[in-house]
Amino acid sequence: MTAQPPAFTARDDSPPGGIERLAGTDLAGESFFLMARLASTGSAAANRALADLGLKVRHYSVLALACSGEEPTQRELSQFLVLDPSQIVSIIDELEQRGAVERRTDPRDRRSKIVAPTGAGRELYAEAQGLVAAAAAESLDGLSVAERQDLLRLLQKAAF
Repeated sequence: MTAQPPAFTARDDSPPGGIERLAGTDLAGESFFLMARLASTGSAAANRALADLGLKVRHYSVLALACSGEEPTQRELSQFLVLDPSQIVSIIDELEQRGAVERRTDPRDRRSKIVAPTGAGRELYAEAQGLVAAAAAESLDGLSVAERQDLLRLLQKAAF
């Protein structure tokens, strides 16, 4: 017996007679589709929230990792964020031009570059982090605090 997806609740911005009629389809019960849909809608919400800072989710992700204290290399950023190395280089170039990050030689491997935040980058990240948290809260407003914690735990378990 196939588990039925929970009842679909249309968002305020959904067109009348819109997507809610598709919520009963087989696709709406598939985990990979649901994860992709949540990621897509969440990224869009975060991109809207970050727009005034001139950032997108990819920039935010690189900046967050640069500010993590882990001293990630460009290669590690590419692998962790599942982005092509050329995309990471472009994102870092943009953040570097803004004065938010800088490349440093990795003392563990002089061929590698560490991406480190500047003081301005730390300030930008702090502001962006608040905006992303608010966008996430809005995107997940249909979940209780406990459900949000469960979702985060399950996503971390599945992702790593």
